[in-house]
Amino acid sequence: MKVSTKGRYALRLMVDLGMHGQENFVSLKDISGRQNISIKYLEQIVTPLNRAGLVRSARGAQGGYRLAKAAKDYTAGQILRAIEGSMAPIACLEYDTNECAHYDQCATIEFWEGMDKVITDYVNSVTLKQLIDSYIARLKKSGLALED
Repeated sequence: MKVSTKGRYALRLMVDLGMHGQENFVSLKDISGRQNISIKYLEQIVTPLNRAGLVRSARGAQGGYRLAKAAKDYTAGQILRAIEGSMAPIACLEYDTNECAHYDQCATIEFWEGMDKVITDYVNSVTLKQLIDSYIARLKKSGLALED
């Protein structure tokens, strides 16, 4: 299982919105400038996040995007699954019921199921608030200012 660039950037976009868009809408242009991600790429990322109900959008001069709920109420797993789909390490674990004809004879299925559980448990245990707090602490430690 490898997280795509879109998945990585989705987490960065959500961290940025958590820092700057709790109450107000934030333009993709502003996020692009802070995160060094092209507006075109952010548009591709924000669409599935919006569809999944993770962000709210508004049009107009004061428009843009903001979080749909408090940062503490999101997990990294929710965000990644909105972009990546299943986080399963192998195809036969992507669905709730395993349809693989070789499941009962699979020599390594317990390993893959264990790996899937570790990944799922971890990404579901990390909140967006934790990612934001960690990022802010790293910025302060390195002496970098927080951007508005």
